[in-house]
Amino acid sequence: MNLHEYQGKEILNSFGVRIQRGIVASTTKEAVTAAKQLNKETGTSWWVVKAQIHAGGRGKGGGVKLAKSLDDVKSIANDILGMHLVTPQTSNEGKLVHQVLIAEDVYYPGESETSEYYMSVLLNRSTGRNMIMYSTEGGMDIEEVADKTPHLIFTEEIDPKVGLQGFQCRKIAFNLGLSGTAFKEMTKFVSALYAAYDGIDASLFEINPVLKTSDNKILAVDSKVALDGNALYRHKDYASLRDKREEDPTEVEAGEHGLNFIKLEGNVGCMVNGAGLAMATMDIIKQAGGNPANFLDVGGTADAARVEQAFRIIIKDKGVKAILVNIFGGIVRCDRVAQGVVDAYNNIGEINIPIIVRLQGTNAVEAKKLIDESGLKVTSAILLQEAANKVKEVLT
Repeated sequence: MNLHEYQGKEILNSFGVRIQRGIVASTTKEAVTAAKQLNKETGTSWWVVKAQIHAGGRGKGGGVKLAKSLDDVKSIANDILGMHLVTPQTSNEGKLVHQVLIAEDVYYPGESETSEYYMSVLLNRSTGRNMIMYSTEGGMDIEEVADKTPHLIFTEEIDPKVGLQGFQCRKIAFNLGLSGTAFKEMTKFVSALYAAYDGIDASLFEINPVLKTSDNKILAVDSKVALDGNALYRHKDYASLRDKREEDPTEVEAGEHGLNFIKLEGNVGCMVNGAGLAMATMDIIKQAGGNPANFLDVGGTADAARVEQAFRIIIKDKGVKAILVNIFGGIVRCDRVAQGVVDAYNNIGEINIPIIVRLQGTNAVEAKKLIDESGLKVTSAILLQEAANKVKEVLT
């Protein structure tokens, strides 16, 4: 589950991480009020207006701007709120901006220069350990840094038996070229950041940039946070932070019906039970010359009603030219799935998309009989390769 920048910062602050302070606003009037409040609390006379969407690269799309007066705050917030912000991480349509974060200006003059760093905490899947990735090249796309100057990216792995150690925090501060007060501040920052990542069962904490201010404070100017959905039962207070407006509406609808659904850019709708079988089905569709339009796992306890709902979701995608139903009846009964196919046809109305159904396992014979006697335009298959070949036939 992804969080907005302001939500991530609130979590960081609760774990003792110093942040760029800000107030979220949904209207232009709220934005001006927030700027006035920040002026009273922090003394800032410049503000940063940031669009709050679940995507990076907001600045490149015009979603992050500096306001040097209250009139600027009003004008910029008015421009950003309601815009469809297009970034390198969004579709061509962009994402509708519902909120902006009015943040304090932290690039104030002082005795020393400011510096920006990159830092993230995530799981290294090749080793099965959490790691901290960091670089002196903050404020830039980390992918670009990795491509052009990979020697400027450092990693520090954490042994799960002992957790993050003090010497590792000091090593990170040293590799970032810090000394004195800034060195001490960075070690505290790293320790608190990892405590936040570990404490809320996050799958990602990315801070870009981490800022060393002119008076040697270390703080998070941005935050990209993803929570592990499988661990939300342990953090029920965070479940309310989910912003469904930022998610694909079809995926949200599927989740409400207990379906594991991810929309893809293809032409063959898939309905499968089990994640592994779904991946295999998508692979064989590609080999047959098609492209999967979705990942859809109806689960091991699918009944006719859930199958019908899965059909309704698949056919909402106008790019779908064929549907492949591939069910292995282990826990789920094939005849129940077949009944769902029949019910979908009868309840939804005429479906003008070719449907290929492969049902194997528990009650597969009964399932095939149900479909064959239904009079529906459904093609049956026994082998998975046979089903894929039939998909290829209807696409050509």
